[in-house]
Order: sequence, then structure tokens, then C-alpha cells
Amino acid sequence: MSKILIIEDSADINNLIGEALEKAGYEYRQAFSGTEGLLCASAEQFDLAVMDLMMPGMSGEELLPKLREKQNIPVIILSAKDGLDSKLSLFDAGAEDYMTKPFEIAELIARIGVRLKKVSSEWEGGRGQSGHRQGGKKLVLKNLTLNPEGFCGEIDGTKISLTKQEFKILELLLSNPRRVFSKQDIYTYAWEDYYMGEDKTINMHISNIRKKLKAVSEEEYIETVWGIGFKAKC
Repeated sequence: MSKILIIEDSADINNLIGEALEKAGYEYRQAFSGTEGLLCASAEQFDLAVMDLMMPGMSGEELLPKLREKQNIPVIILSAKDGLDSKLSLFDAGAEDYMTKPFEIAELIARIGVRLKKVSSEWEGGRGQSGHRQGGKKLVLKNLTLNPEGFCGEIDGTKISLTKQEFKILELLLSNPRRVFSKQDIYTYAWEDYYMGEDKTINMHISNIRKKLKAVSEEEYIETVWGIGFKAKC
């Protein structure tokens, strides 16, 4: 079941969207400010976000790039602003769609469905650029393939033995190649536990992964982003 993040300060509109999503068979979370929306995106993985622009604390324009840093998911903007320059700037910042208020709730649900189908088709096409929850599908980066079913990696036909944590680290990085993951993100995902500053543990596992991949290919697959964390090297 796809999970949608609603970021809208109007309780009436937020609840209207939530009720429509539930009827359409989606799971959803509600946030009533930009700051709350960013916290939700830091705590949970979503498949799509619906976001207002004019919100207290952190506006949608400020939130959008921060949200895209957290999760590379489709974002649909809802706003009373209908100027072309405003729309173009948001598309440049990473929004996939834009609906002007007032809007028809049925049209919004339809657009959400279209965006989610596009994400699904990208996974099936082997590009793996938009989702995080893999659902058993293989992940591919350059000539490296990860197979969640076999819990193993492969480069040009050569299998690579990986521990559970090594596999999950690669799975996380490959699931969202354009995102930089903090050490906290990596530890929480790979160890399924609270992060207590285990920098040495993560660095050791990253080093082991690099050695195993280097033994098979001269390609670099993991990039260190100093002061932030790690990302897939595309």
C-alpha cells in the first residue's frame, strides 16, 4: 500500500485529502506545517507528498528542497498562487505537479495515481530512481546488481558475498541514488535500531563494501559526502 505525506496547514483541506486517500486505498500521514512535514519525512519513508506553499514557520518554497534531500519522491504542490514564474521555479526545485486552489479532490487523487504508476514503471524498467521500498525488485547501479531475494550482489556475472548489514547499506544507497544519507539514516535502516553515534561501525562496513566491490570492478559505487554521509556514486 502506497503511503502519502500530506503537508497542509488548513485542517479542513488536510482532512479532506486524507479521507479521499483512505477511500482510494492509500495510507497517509498528516502534517500541518512545513517543519512538521520535514520531521515526518525524516522519520518515515513515503511514496509521494502533497504540499501547500503558504504555511506558518517554513513555507513550501523553503520546504521543497529540504524534503527532496530527505526523500526522492514525487511532490504535488497545492497553492492559491497561480503565476507562471512561481510554478516554473517550483518545477525547477523538484516538484512534479502543481494544482491551483480551489481544486477538485477527485482530480488530485487521479494525479496521485498517475504519479505513483510512473514511479512503479520506472522500477520495472530497471532504472530504480524514485522509490525506496523495493518490494523484491532488483536494484541496479552501473554494472552492480543487488538481488533482495537472494540477499546478494553481482557485478558482470560475478557474485559478491555480503553480510546482512552490508547488503542493506547498499540497498539503501541504490534505492535513492541522488540522495545523501546521513550515518544516522544508514544505521537506522541497516541495523533497525536507534543510532547512538556508531560512526566507526558504519565506516568499517562502508570500507568492507568498497573492498569487496573493488576486488571485482574498478568502478566506484559509494561516494563520501564529507560532513553529511554517503551516497551512491552515479
